[in-house]
Amino acid sequence: MDAAPSMFRPRRSVLYMPSSNERALEKAKAIPCDGLILDLEDAVAPDAKPAARESAAAAVRSGEYGARELTIRINGMDTEWHKEDIRVACVAGPDAIVVPKVSSADAVLELVESMVGAGAPERTKLWAMVETPYAMLHAEEIAAASDRLTVLVMGTNDLAKELYAEHVPGRQPLLTGLSLALLAARATGKVILDGVYNDVKDNDGFLAECQQGRELGFDGKTLIHPSQVEGANAAFAPSEQAVSDAEGILQAWEDGKGSGVVTYNGRMIENLHVESAQRTLQIHQAIKALS
Repeated sequence: MDAAPSMFRPRRSVLYMPSSNERALEKAKAIPCDGLILDLEDAVAPDAKPAARESAAAAVRSGEYGARELTIRINGMDTEWHKEDIRVACVAGPDAIVVPKVSSADAVLELVESMVGAGAPERTKLWAMVETPYAMLHAEEIAAASDRLTVLVMGTNDLAKELYAEHVPGRQPLLTGLSLALLAARATGKVILDGVYNDVKDNDGFLAECQQGRELGFDGKTLIHPSQVEGANAAFAPSEQAVSDAEGILQAWEDGKGSGVVTYNGRMIENLHVESAQRTLQIHQAIKALS
């Protein structure tokens, strides 16, 4: 299947925030990220999970986060907290529910059924975290399992652990998995977000990984600290030159209709270049609409 999203929504920077930290939730209202993942999983201690669950739901209902995409990451399907997490999250009605370690199409279908049973509004979508070797090898099946699943989220820390791989500059040990997931997302018309960068003090390393993710084709990056938002926003947005070139290509295409051969700055222009230019401007305009 070859599809494309019907409406573009910027997801350059999607920041994990622990729902057990009320100060963090308050601060998140002013952070210029495109999306928030209100976390009930890794960032929350077991005894704090019930309170964090209610705090995340209250944050979603508050209407105080502006245009930011609000999602809730619940605990995994094999945990004692999952059932109540999904019930409370569905009632709150965030933009999406993020589920860790989704490794099969059957799991996607079960999650969608649970969301429907819990009364999730139609606008609440499913984001599936893919973070195991098995998920990489079945990424297309996972992505294609349901239209309610709209975003794949790379769990690169868990993937590295499962592979017995090391975190190294350039991420060579992870590139096969990243590529398989990207292929699956593009083949099924889904958005895909790159994994987190762990060293919040290494800005150069972070920016290099953002550039790599952009070059590979990711739509944005998941983040663990507000200081990473600015870099991700810049990396995954079209540059001024890219916008200017896109406008020039479209104008040249329009002017050259019927002439047989169209060029822009000495380069031959074909339909594929026009489609890329249109996407660049769509992204640019959507980002401008957020400001």
